[in-house]
Amino acid sequence: MFRSYLRLVLFAVGLLVGVQIPGFINDYSQRIEAHWQESEQSLSGFRQTAKQFFNGDLDALVAHYRASSDPVFASDANSLTNLLVRSRLLDAEWQAMNGPWYVRVWHVAFNANPDLFKETYDGYRYQVLLAPEAIAWGIGCALLLAFVVELLVLGAGWTLGFNRTHKVTQHEQRPWR
Repeated sequence: MFRSYLRLVLFAVGLLVGVQIPGFINDYSQRIEAHWQESEQSLSGFRQTAKQFFNGDLDALVAHYRASSDPVFASDANSLTNLLVRSRLLDAEWQAMNGPWYVRVWHVAFNANPDLFKETYDGYRYQVLLAPEAIAWGIGCALLLAFVVELLVLGAGWTLGFNRTHKVTQHEQRPWR
């Protein structure tokens, strides 16, 4: 009986953990989009200047700033370079988060930007979404967790000799009398 309740608790934990996955991925995606939009807005003036004088090439604008003898322009070249690097990073993240669901899951699990992942994790509030994908993730994680733990427990029990049936030889048999 205790094993049955333990299995139910394990299943419930897996379910609650599983329904967090789509919520976290959604929060990460929204954070990326917000930072990406902010980055694009920060570069909009520079994009107009590059479009007007360098056929839209922001790298040529940076090179022009670097080549200037004015120390203010040289300093602005460094600032603009930092903005471009950040923009390209956010654009790559944004592109990854606009793919199919399995690409987003893989990206967040294995390729997410560590700073943005930590920022999302620090701001994440646990939630129980009742969206179909959250329910599917919850049930999938619950079944997987229950299956893995059951296999581990049964494997350990088998290895240690629990639940093995003892074969009775003919010499060990005793009459009922």
